[in-house]
Amino acid sequence: MNMTLNKILIANRGEIACRIIRSCRRMGIGTVAVFSDADQHAMHVALADEAVRIGGPLPAESYLSGEALIAAAQRSGARAVHPGYGFLSENSGFARACEQAGLIFIGPPAKAIDLMGSKSAAKLLMDSKGVPTVPGYSGDDQSIGRLRTEVQRVGFPVMIKAVSGGGGRGIRIVERLEDFDAALQSCQREAKAGFADDRVLIERYLPMARHIEVQVFADAHGNVVHLFERDCSTQRRHQKLIEESPAPGLTAAQRQSICQAAVRATSGIDYRGAGTVEFIAETDASGRVGEFYFMEMNTRLQVEHPVTEMVTGLDLVEWQIRIARGEPMPLEQSEIPTRGHAIEVRICAEDAGRDFLPATGRLHYLRLPTEVPGEVRVESGVQQGDEITLFYDSMLTKLIVWAADRPAAIARLQMALRECVFSGVGSNVGLHRKILALDDFVQGRLFTGLMGHHWQALQAVHVPDAAVIALAVAGVLNAQRDGHGLVPGVCSPLNANDPWAMQDDWRLFSTRQRPFDFLHSSKAEPDQHVVATLDVSAGKLAVMDRTQAFRWSRLDQEGGLMVHLGGTTVKGQVRLDAELKLHVRAQQGEFDFRLADAYAAGGDLDAAAASLRAPMPGLVLSVSCASGDHVKKGDPLMVLTAMKLEQTIVAPRDGVIEEVFFSAQDQVAEGAILVKFQDAPAAH
Repeated sequence: MNMTLNKILIANRGEIACRIIRSCRRMGIGTVAVFSDADQHAMHVALADEAVRIGGPLPAESYLSGEALIAAAQRSGARAVHPGYGFLSENSGFARACEQAGLIFIGPPAKAIDLMGSKSAAKLLMDSKGVPTVPGYSGDDQSIGRLRTEVQRVGFPVMIKAVSGGGGRGIRIVERLEDFDAALQSCQREAKAGFADDRVLIERYLPMARHIEVQVFADAHGNVVHLFERDCSTQRRHQKLIEESPAPGLTAAQRQSICQAAVRATSGIDYRGAGTVEFIAETDASGRVGEFYFMEMNTRLQVEHPVTEMVTGLDLVEWQIRIARGEPMPLEQSEIPTRGHAIEVRICAEDAGRDFLPATGRLHYLRLPTEVPGEVRVESGVQQGDEITLFYDSMLTKLIVWAADRPAAIARLQMALRECVFSGVGSNVGLHRKILALDDFVQGRLFTGLMGHHWQALQAVHVPDAAVIALAVAGVLNAQRDGHGLVPGVCSPLNANDPWAMQDDWRLFSTRQRPFDFLHSSKAEPDQHVVATLDVSAGKLAVMDRTQAFRWSRLDQEGGLMVHLGGTTVKGQVRLDAELKLHVRAQQGEFDFRLADAYAAGGDLDAAAASLRAPMPGLVLSVSCASGDHVKKGDPLMVLTAMKLEQTIVAPRDGVIEEVFFSAQDQVAEGAILVKFQDAPAAH
């Protein structure tokens, strides 16, 4: 019996909330957004037909509050709740509470979530269905002694995984027994905070492995189908960065085998809606795939579902809604098409050069590629002017492309990434471009350790040449011409009718030479001074011990510039923000400069105490030291968290804690002094 759904509450935020709203609108279904205090001006709030405030900025006060979400649905008259992914999407208690409140939960039944949400129970079920599983331990005895015994039986290296974990969280790789206890405690603490469940399981770690997953759907009429596979091997910190379909290098027999295993895993458990069965597959150095093992099942829509949509031409959110209404599967297995190749990249607010620490701040300027139906797709939950906070996931945007084959898809994705600009907030756009250019990636030799294997090459710093510095000079002149108030001494737009307002560097009795003092910022070394001198009268620029003819022109209103330096012509984009920071994008790469202000007060950072400063903006989870404590080098002093990342601050050397400036639950800014540290007295 089909049910009518005329209004759906979306119990989520960001790009997935916006994406669900678009499908609902196409289906003629009203939408209700929910928002925390940090999200009152967010894009998903503006897109929805209605919006309801549900609490404070912390997830526990808002998006993780099942009571607040259900109350919002009832108050708005919504008939169903779509959980998106993350937050409460795989929480069986929330699914039951929705059902008890008379709401349709657009997802599987609570029993199926319980069964597949427990990685240990799911592994036992897969064993009974003949689906191969990774050797390990998933028993109920969680004592430290039993876990130590089991980890030695399995053999190193091992992976500790939170039983209720997901999204790459609650995972630790351990290479030797001496590191096991500390890794276990860290994993349990993260699992308790993120999933309210500190149980773990142990699995053998396969360093040369592929992460291949299969999209499945089931309806209330006993039908189960697969929508083919995706490869999600390109990861950082066990979290996916790049996903694609079909998985490169699989034979037709392997593809059929893994997809049938996923259907077998989903059958007979009263499953309904979307699900993803994830496998880990052994691989060799040439990229050939060997045996595969069941890893886990995600009982929800996945972040990377647009990849499947691009190769099948289907709307998976529409499928979810139709199945939730009681309709049978829209297509039979033989009717589900697949064509070409699709790739998705996750663009995140993070600093890849500093171990992917979160990046927060205001998004002063945003430019995304133009969408081309069926070829280039943008899924974003942010807009220009948004404040990127520490409370939620770091993902800003998903960029998905389709082409007839994989090489063409990679080329199209590179072109689309060149159009992306996130000014004011650090992003991993440049890192994606480097990954896509790796020969191993291009040849399809994928494995989960790909980024670690090529980390040195991925971290290579491009040295700005004279043309790039000329672009930076043109960027400053462009901002000065517009009178943005960013350049020292410039406070109003150019008025061509007022000779006293002219900003062309003319000075009485001067030689009309203007110096540009830049600080070039790179992750590998301290800021370097780069000086260029512009001879306004002669139209020449002196840089890197060479003077050449110089002229520039504006290509658009978004920072696009063209520079002629001697016999070289270069195009690029330059953004100058309120802190006199320039971000230059050119064919040579991406570069960060800071315009030195001769009148600015200097700052002196105590390098010896740098490790006692906050390496990222965040929330203090715990403090394990107090004034007067004697500590040893490496002792944990404080734990910070931001955007689901946990960072432990340790003592840089033996010493004494002189003062602690923050307590648990305090918010700290990047660079804030956390602990005043005094060296231990020298031994006599």
